[in-house]
Amino acid sequence: MFDFIRRHQRLVLIFLTVLIVPSFVVFGVHGLQEYAADASTIAKVGDQTVTRQEYDSVLRSQTERMQQMFGGAVDASQINTPEMRGAVLDNLIQQKLLLQETLKKNLSVPDAQVRDALLAIPAIAQMRRPDGSIDQAKYEQLLAAQNLTPQRLEAQIRFELASNQLPASVQASAMLPKAVLDRFAQLRAQQRDVSVLNFPVSDFAGKVVPTPQQIQAYYDAHKAAFQTPESAEIQYVVLDPKAMPAAAEAPASDDVLRKMYNDNLKQYTTQEERRASHILIASPADASPADHAKAKAKAEALLAQIKKNPNDFAKLASENSEDPGSKANGGDLGFFARDAMVKPFADATFALKADGDVSDVVKSDFGYHIIKLTGIKPQQTKSFDEVKGQLADQYRQQASAKAYAKLADQFTNAVYEQPDSLQPVADKLNLKVLSAKVTRTPDPSQAQSPLGNEKLLKAVFGDEALKNKRNTEAVDVGQGVLVSAHVVNYHPAATPPLAQIEAQVKEKAVADLADQEAKKAGEAKLDALKKGGDAAFGAAQTVSRDNPGKLSATALTAIFGADTTKLPAYVGVALGEGQGYAVYRISKVTQPAEQDAQRLAAEAQQLNQLAAQAEWNAWLGDLRARSKVKVVNDVTKAGS
Repeated sequence: MFDFIRRHQRLVLIFLTVLIVPSFVVFGVHGLQEYAADASTIAKVGDQTVTRQEYDSVLRSQTERMQQMFGGAVDASQINTPEMRGAVLDNLIQQKLLLQETLKKNLSVPDAQVRDALLAIPAIAQMRRPDGSIDQAKYEQLLAAQNLTPQRLEAQIRFELASNQLPASVQASAMLPKAVLDRFAQLRAQQRDVSVLNFPVSDFAGKVVPTPQQIQAYYDAHKAAFQTPESAEIQYVVLDPKAMPAAAEAPASDDVLRKMYNDNLKQYTTQEERRASHILIASPADASPADHAKAKAKAEALLAQIKKNPNDFAKLASENSEDPGSKANGGDLGFFARDAMVKPFADATFALKADGDVSDVVKSDFGYHIIKLTGIKPQQTKSFDEVKGQLADQYRQQASAKAYAKLADQFTNAVYEQPDSLQPVADKLNLKVLSAKVTRTPDPSQAQSPLGNEKLLKAVFGDEALKNKRNTEAVDVGQGVLVSAHVVNYHPAATPPLAQIEAQVKEKAVADLADQEAKKAGEAKLDALKKGGDAAFGAAQTVSRDNPGKLSATALTAIFGADTTKLPAYVGVALGEGQGYAVYRISKVTQPAEQDAQRLAAEAQQLNQLAAQAEWNAWLGDLRARSKVKVVNDVTKAGS
């Protein structure tokens, strides 16, 4: 199974991705034809269409999943970009093309392979009972949460497995020649001895005196860098259940607690459980009559042996049972409740009277069972006295929750009914009116504060608060905490006039001009070195692509991109971020005598995977080019 999961990771992630579009899956478990049902309007793919409904459904799902991924800290408008909308449409078109190609080539998979794929999904595998069956109620509940039904999921998996035959066959043809792999390994391991001559900005900053015109030019070119963000000075009040005084209600009487006990008696009752061992002779529901008969005969023969020698049950289970989960333990299934097993198995087990009793041969959807009862835990109900303390705690919690719910209603109503100030609600509920300055984009320093809540900030910068000067609604910022804010002063995003920030602009301009001077000096020295000049370089260090030392990625790329047919070789690099310029001298190029064989093998595998993916992408591109694909509605445009 683990090997299957490794080879079919997309199936395992089926609940976390919409790569296989749920709206496609409208056909039965035994066919692909219904899957090709047509609708209309965003794009035409051969004789099919991508509909507005399925596009909107996938886009909405992707947006919600990404918001969940970032904990709700990202606005939907930041996710719903032209690039994302285009990617969703491209993915839908690709799925339609693969569907058509799958149908055209009559690709299919057997039911057994679909079942194996289902059981390879961890969320479903966890629902597997000791007898191999799946808890159907939990299974359907899980799928319902994903807007799926068992039929749709099984159809989705069937299509996934069938269409996976396409990339498997295409990618199998992509194998890089050994010469290419060897050359890559050589380049990756190559070492170069490098020394550096630095031209730091600090060496030139003291020599640069910018003119007023240069300062003005820098200010004009970098106004965005000096812009102050949109902000608001606010007052706000917080209603926090943790800060509320304990409810003043008297402790609950025994009569009240006893009523709570009787109303929730099932909560304090442990259902009867039984321990059993079994021998399973597998015979799936879709097996032939002859196979059913053969399995039943084998089970009956084993039952006859057990009746002669009851103590041999565990031995016979280890030797003959076809349930991999219990076979090694002599068929032992441990303790379980009646509803944990399929009905025929449970009925037979709970019909046995005493330890050691053995059932007749029992037929289920999985085959033929012989069941031996090995233990009984009778139903038990905790007494009132045993749970009285727990009931009292529950009563206090419920009373506190009711009291807070009443306060929350008063808070919500007050900030709405008296919208011009927060003082009335503060006086009514004995809250403090707090002050703060906030920006439209959450401040990381306020991440643990209600002021870092995106929903609250959206309300603060909404028209109701800014233009109409009203309190925001009571915003739930998590864990039952309610916050309302009132804007006192609003400051739009703005760039201060040059006169106000001239010292700051001048400092930046000096650094920029010094960086330019460092580059000029470095390039002049580089030119001189290439013509045979000399310079006082630092000590040489040996670097490789694997071990760059302290070199930046920019410098490393330049060094290994330099022509080293003639040594020493020189290369210059603008280091960026105000670090100036550097000239590197390459004095030696070497190749390690040996490379790690295990690493070379892993590297070859990765490169072949990349080649296979490139081959697949090219095949998809060709498929789209030779198919009749027409985008009717450009969804990359806002509002389309």
